[in-house]
Amino acid sequence: MSDKYENEAGYAAAKARLIKEGELHRLGVAHSKHMVAQNLHPEVLLHGAVDMAIAAVQARFAGILAAKTAGMSGGDGSGLGGMLGGINYKALMPVAITVASFISKRRLTKPALAVGTVAAAVAGWYYRKKRKVTVTY
Repeated sequence: MSDKYENEAGYAAAKARLIKEGELHRLGVAHSKHMVAQNLHPEVLLHGAVDMAIAAVQARFAGILAAKTAGMSGGDGSGLGGMLGGINYKALMPVAITVASFISKRRLTKPALAVGTVAAAVAGWYYRKKRKVTVTY
């Protein structure tokens, strides 16, 4: 008779374990359905697309700068690639987008272009001055 009670206890334990596993599975399915519904919202899709675009731009810039560093300047770390090689574009892009949005909302495009032109001219002058080789006899 003890065999009967042991089997019934074993069956009851197995049944309770299966019920718990079923509850856990149902919770997992419900969570997955909720995640899919959440990820199909337009804001989330747009955020993913922007992240992919930023990653593509970052890869392009990294490839261009690496090629310029290795090719034009002999790989010594000078030149455009050496100056800009340490920039984290993924961190820089949100700032650049915010600044561009601010400039366009305030209608400051022409002054911003003027400031950028002056800054580029000064940077070019400084770069040429730095690279100028003086020969003394």
